[in-house]
Amino acid sequence: MIRIARTSLPSELENRLPPLTAEIAAASTVASASVARSAWRRGAVRQNVHAPLRQVLVSMAPGIECCMYCGDSQGTDIDHFEPIARNPLRTFDWLNHLLACSTCNSHNKRSLFPLGPDGGPLLIDPTAEDPFDHLLLTPSLGVYRGLTPKGRATIEACALNRYPLTRGRQNSLRVVVMCLKQWATAYDTDPAAMREAVVTVREQPFADVCQSLLRLALSPGAAKVIDNPHVLDLLRRPELREALLTGCLPGPVGPLLARP
Repeated sequence: MIRIARTSLPSELENRLPPLTAEIAAASTVASASVARSAWRRGAVRQNVHAPLRQVLVSMAPGIECCMYCGDSQGTDIDHFEPIARNPLRTFDWLNHLLACSTCNSHNKRSLFPLGPDGGPLLIDPTAEDPFDHLLLTPSLGVYRGLTPKGRATIEACALNRYPLTRGRQNSLRVVVMCLKQWATAYDTDPAAMREAVVTVREQPFADVCQSLLRLALSPGAAKVIDNPHVLDLLRRPELREALLTGCLPGPVGPLLARP
């Protein structure tokens, strides 16, 4: 799970949401959740709200349309971070929408929304906060550890340490290391190979692995976690860090190919 920058909605889509929220607000408290679900499933809403809304979420997602929770599978669903059953009035709230895979949305998180003692959510919203403030990833094991109650609750609710994810992160680590070495070999001699290395890292699943490595590289005791001095040096190179974080390669290489 990584930090996701939330973009603005196109004005036409944004203007379609308030009337739908008003429709829910007009219902009785008892019926509001039912009215919200009915409105969300309406055919016209699927065509005129779901489809463009998902496109915006896809443009924000890590990798190639990856789930904003697990970072692995394709994000097929529009997830309501705060479930409809808990707060029907947020059904059409843009700040309440995330891109999720069906496994995370329908099988793991579902309608879970644990609260802390202060009444605030104990799940991480990656568009509102940095998950790494609450989670520590050990790339070599592919395992998350919760640093805070919110981190621990998110690991449990989204099953972030289930086997396919831990193994996938370990595989992602190998790909990242290979691409870093390819980038170094091609440096100053083969801009196309440099571009390919960065694009491969940025478009593969498990963006959290690379993000975690970039953070660890600048932390005290980094050499104890990243035991390859060459890889650690590369992770500290400003031009490579910029390319991996922003998708822009400095100098004559220029910006990466735009996502279709």
